[in-house]
Amino acid sequence: MPLNLSRIASHEVENPTDLSLRGAFELLEPKLRPPFALTIPTPQEYLLLNKAILHGVLCETHFAKTHIKHLHAIVTDGYGLFVSLVAKVTNELYVKLVEPVKCQLIWVAKEMIDVQAVGVHDLLVCFLRQIVGGDFSDGNLWLCFEIVSILLTKWDCLLEVEPMILTSGLYTYLRLLADHSRLLSNPKLEALKQLEIDFCIKVLREQFSVCLKIGRDLVRLLQDLVHLPNFRAVWKDLVLNPGNFKTPGFSKISQLYNTRTSSQYSLLRITPEMETQLRFLLTYVKLGSQKRYQAWFAKKFLCEPNRETLIVDIVRFICCAHHPTNEIIQSDILPRWAVVGWLLNHCTKNYVQANVKLALLYDWLFFDERVDNIMNIEPAMLLMVYSLPRYIDVTHTLLEFLFLLVDSYDVEHKDNMVKCVSSSFSVLVKKGVIRSLDVLTSCDALSPLLKERLGKLLSGAGGKNYIPWGVVGALKTYRCIV
Repeated sequence: MPLNLSRIASHEVENPTDLSLRGAFELLEPKLRPPFALTIPTPQEYLLLNKAILHGVLCETHFAKTHIKHLHAIVTDGYGLFVSLVAKVTNELYVKLVEPVKCQLIWVAKEMIDVQAVGVHDLLVCFLRQIVGGDFSDGNLWLCFEIVSILLTKWDCLLEVEPMILTSGLYTYLRLLADHSRLLSNPKLEALKQLEIDFCIKVLREQFSVCLKIGRDLVRLLQDLVHLPNFRAVWKDLVLNPGNFKTPGFSKISQLYNTRTSSQYSLLRITPEMETQLRFLLTYVKLGSQKRYQAWFAKKFLCEPNRETLIVDIVRFICCAHHPTNEIIQSDILPRWAVVGWLLNHCTKNYVQANVKLALLYDWLFFDERVDNIMNIEPAMLLMVYSLPRYIDVTHTLLEFLFLLVDSYDVEHKDNMVKCVSSSFSVLVKKGVIRSLDVLTSCDALSPLLKERLGKLLSGAGGKNYIPWGVVGALKTYRCIV
């Protein structure tokens, strides 16, 4: 009998993908031994054969090379079907896979890169999404190491087949480095951190034209790493010497600001399981009935040490990658702003809370109605409005932080950021997200200083460089562009 791919608890049913692969292997096992048949399989036979070969590769390590040679002999679709099956296993089963199978998956990925298989980009993205932020367990660090090693050792091949995979890797490892660089005196991390730095710097220095595709979130991620010498040099060039990137057409950082980051990048830092649970929460759970679902989610994903940094990625996902339909918006389904408010309240570390606010408000600083999606800025607006007056502190802290960003994020581009934030407020009213800004400007509970600053910003004056005392400490979290 063939081995199972995954561990199954006594109360769980077997995964259909696991069952399907094992069933195909059991049915075709005699045909998986040399000499192989020379007949051309029908489409249904081809599907079964691909499933059987994959199961054999993953479970029969001593025959893995033989199985792959068999695959090479029968492939008719550029390995597209086989790669899609590997991706399905990775997405659905990775967490429960037995350790030898996880190792074989990495081996299969390398084989598929070598033959320039169709869909190899999507396959590597599946692996990147299985790397959990804030998770310093041996298994998670092993996966980090294996994938960044693949990206470096298979560099030339990946560049030829699909250079955009480098941007997916860059986004992922910039974000992971922010977590890994905060944990000091961990020998297990040193070799991994150096590989991650080497990969990110190589992409930034050698393929910056591809990096531009990431857009404004590239700046947000780099900003969190300027305390590392290699990235400080990149940052200096980005701000003062853009010509050092030798990229035709790139001359100033504002070009990145003006490029909206695709939601595909936000998805990279959310595991498929997290995505499923968050979309369920925001699609089917009614407002008022969410507490037990939120408690389950927090226990499952956020309660381990250092996992709090995941909240930054979850908020970015909610703002940029989960846009509910009008039908859901007008229903009593739990709204995005309420989940963001809960996540903010879940933050215990000041630097995490500051980065979560930045993730929530980031698109406000560069909002252009012609290219940006109003749904990216809607959660912050509604959270400020619906926190009045009972949770006035939430409204205060978000407005204060927004003004802090306008004043201090990039002083060279402050005037444009004033216009973008003012435009954000105006578009939110024009599109009917809120009826009027009077809900803020006429609120007796709102700080007079904040109301004055808001009034000046909306009038186009922008106001003085007022930084509320309550958020002065947050300035230490940011390394503003100078």
